[in-house]
Amino acid sequence: MPFFDVDKDVRLFYEEKGQGRPIIFIHGVWMSSRFFTKQLRYFSQKHRTILLDLRSHGQSNQVHYGNTVSVYAKDLHAFLTERGLKDVILVGWSMGAFVVWDYLKQFGGGNVHSTVIVDELASDFKWPDFEIGAFDIGTLIAFMTEIQTNRTPFLRAFLASMFKNELTEADAAWMLEEVTRMPESIASSILFDQSIVDYREFLPQINVPTLLCFGRQEKVIPVAAGEHLHEQIPDSRLVIFEDSCHCPFLEESDLFNKTVEDFIQKGLGKVGG
Repeated sequence: MPFFDVDKDVRLFYEEKGQGRPIIFIHGVWMSSRFFTKQLRYFSQKHRTILLDLRSHGQSNQVHYGNTVSVYAKDLHAFLTERGLKDVILVGWSMGAFVVWDYLKQFGGGNVHSTVIVDELASDFKWPDFEIGAFDIGTLIAFMTEIQTNRTPFLRAFLASMFKNELTEADAAWMLEEVTRMPESIASSILFDQSIVDYREFLPQINVPTLLCFGRQEKVIPVAAGEHLHEQIPDSRLVIFEDSCHCPFLEESDLFNKTVEDFIQKGLGKVGG
């Protein structure tokens, strides 16, 4: 299995297939690259397609330090730099969107062709001046407690909430396996950090084309989050997936893949959806 060594203690698992312009898929909190299996098959026909497990997630090794969005972005930069990847397309789902934005904030967009943001807010926290935020302090405390004392039932319910329709037993089983790989201590640490990062002030500075993909079902993230991003990110296009919740790349994978491919091939003004 391929691994990338960030340093002597941190090894990132990745899966790579195809040739052409690199497209890198970055998963959400507690999740893994396995959620993008349908994208690997599709995009590797025309692109150098890479699925990356962030530090402590998936098949990457677990370390009890550096589990913050900003460090994940540094790890991504190290991965791109050491592997000589140029003009990349970054696809960030949920927390992966924060990693993309933090990468742009720290390192700029000079090496980025475009970005695809999947179902995320400018900040997950419900700040006093950000009513559409997903979590208030009470919800965050409750989630932290559940991760420490009742993780498996909590995550089983959380996974179900990410989809418009009921999961099959097989899908629910492999997803639960993925999100319980890391110990509860790491899961709590990254949950806290990713819940309080805030990119609202940075959004107008994003200078690469951005496709925003949001599910119509609002169990996790409201459509208003996508509308807000579209208003704030200068060169952006918003596409709503009518039969999806938090995971349009799984729920409407054919339409999602085609929409992203159109965005890449034809340019921002000709995106279908």
